[in-house]
Amino acid sequence: MDSIIVTGNGPLSGQIPIAGAKNACLTLMPATLLSDEPLTLTNAPRLSDIRTMTTLLQSLGAEVQALQDGQVLALSSHALTSTRADYDIVRKMRASILVLGPLLAREGHAEVSLPGGCAIGARPVDLHLRAMEALGAEMELRDGYVHARTPRGGLQGGVVEFPLVSVGATENALLAAVLAKGPSVLKNAAREPEIVDLVECLRKMGAQISGEGTHEIEVQGVDRLGGATHRVVTDRIELGTYMLAPAVCGGEVECLGGRIHLLEAFCERLDAAGISVEETDAGLKVARKNGRIQAVDVTTEPFPGFPTDLQAQMMALLCTAEGTSVLEEKIFENRFMHAPELMRMGASIDVSGGTARVTGVEKLKGAPVMATDLRASVSLILAGLAAEGETKVSRVYHLDRGYEHVVRKLSGVGAKIERVPAE
Repeated sequence: MDSIIVTGNGPLSGQIPIAGAKNACLTLMPATLLSDEPLTLTNAPRLSDIRTMTTLLQSLGAEVQALQDGQVLALSSHALTSTRADYDIVRKMRASILVLGPLLAREGHAEVSLPGGCAIGARPVDLHLRAMEALGAEMELRDGYVHARTPRGGLQGGVVEFPLVSVGATENALLAAVLAKGPSVLKNAAREPEIVDLVECLRKMGAQISGEGTHEIEVQGVDRLGGATHRVVTDRIELGTYMLAPAVCGGEVECLGGRIHLLEAFCERLDAAGISVEETDAGLKVARKNGRIQAVDVTTEPFPGFPTDLQAQMMALLCTAEGTSVLEEKIFENRFMHAPELMRMGASIDVSGGTARVTGVEKLKGAPVMATDLRASVSLILAGLAAEGETKVSRVYHLDRGYEHVVRKLSGVGAKIERVPAE
């Protein structure tokens, strides 16, 4: 199993290209199941999760080709051969549940294994199932699979009211409602940029949707969808991660493709901590304003609030801030598993339930640490950039699910980082 070795090496300088959004691409790919015409996605990230979704779609009979070094995905579902998403594939990634809505909409039935993914607490799929039921589907959980069908000749338009804001459930409901008979309304819908990106793609395919980016989305079902070409939106989580690199260890880095509107709450917290973020023609230029980072409080919230997927990385920054920061995790429980690893590097962190108190120290020390999930893995790399000596991060297979070429991108701006195979 590979490891990544990071050695604190001073300030960074240069440009980092930001990839297309993993979470957007994983939502866009199942949209191919809604049409028998080709769907082409450009600016696709080159990640193991994308390969897992490719395998899943191919198992259903879809054709998926990775072109231009993987940055273009050519998809076609002109002849589906199965409506069963097997456990052996689905267990690797939670986003696999997003084939449920399209399969029900097009075929009227589906069997989808309950999904897996990062071990960051209970992430139930009940909101997805409720959404399908609101659109007329009958659902049964049996032998670890969701068995779903539409007994009345296809999905019917309806009102889907989410008791909690859920990005994945909103996406699944959209993918189902576009081919349902009649109008649908999604209430308390998620507002994330990935939702807006999905709607833009579905609209290109012929869907009739309004209200994206708000908490109420209206969908008028259509009889069929066509093909389209769509560019995947910039990955705001990769963007925020690399914005933290010069904040952690000094210097100035321009993140190509970045825009403040993707991360306004995050940028506000950076400003309060003493980090300058400047929008340029090409992206976002990030640098410390002066001196030591200041402690700030962070509360994770659905968009447009502070993203839960940047909480671990922000904690790495605050480990060396002046003062005590309080991080409150309101999206997922068990999402402070990186804290003990940061403490191995000398961080002062006290975790109680969904709250972590981080008291900044002058300097972190390099140490062997272990990644527990995708975002935790990159937080340890960021901490290693600021630490004295060598930090060895093991179990980096998590990293491959969400960050392409992390060693190349960081070494390109002066970081001392390498990936080494298992001994």
